[in-house]
Amino acid sequence: MGLKWHVAAAAGDWLGHALQCVARAERAALAARGEFHIVLAGGSTPRALYAALAGAPHDWSRWQVWFGDERCLPPDDPARNSVMAQQALLARVAIPASAVHVIAAELGAGIGARRYARELAGVDMFDLVLLGLGEDGHTASLFPGHDWGEHADAPAALAVHDAPKPPPARVSLSAWRLARARNVLFLVAGRDKRDAVARWQRGERLPVTAIRAPDSAWGGDIEVLLDTDACPTGATT
Repeated sequence: MGLKWHVAAAAGDWLGHALQCVARAERAALAARGEFHIVLAGGSTPRALYAALAGAPHDWSRWQVWFGDERCLPPDDPARNSVMAQQALLARVAIPASAVHVIAAELGAGIGARRYARELAGVDMFDLVLLGLGEDGHTASLFPGHDWGEHADAPAALAVHDAPKPPPARVSLSAWRLARARNVLFLVAGRDKRDAVARWQRGERLPVTAIRAPDSAWGGDIEVLLDTDACPTGATT
């Protein structure tokens, strides 16, 4: 699985590239298997992509939507990733409700993780995984100093306790499960991400670096889409 860096010269270029990545992954999945399994990320950066996707033509009836992580909050809490995705995309398109696989994080990190792992047991590889990057190098809810679930004997979903960002209890897909994908796209924007990107490119051990395929037969490319603010001076792209 290769690592490809892209820097968008303008906001429109950034969004256009992200939309093309989704469309390309969808076409390949539908042609090969008849379904498109996508993993959505939380945070403010992906929201712009979701809003744009809602106005684009897609074969929504054949989408299967998963989530990379979730906060242990009530189902309707606006801080949940599922609520953000519902508002920005899912409520605006014709994806069947049965095809939206929400993490039951309101039941607690342990129960929510075990339930999601069981639901994922019937899914081989994701077609596209969308991820973000935190200032500390975290992605999904995989944080420094915590178990990232890097090996194939780790659970598909992890119970996260004592997260450094509120709320402290979360559910996250493990690193190996996120990497079991035909395509992974990191969406990174903002000057506050510049240091984390530089550390990533230097090869420092961060949660984001755990997203890799231990067996090259598992996946395709990992793409990192940066805006100019997030790109370190002199970075390799």
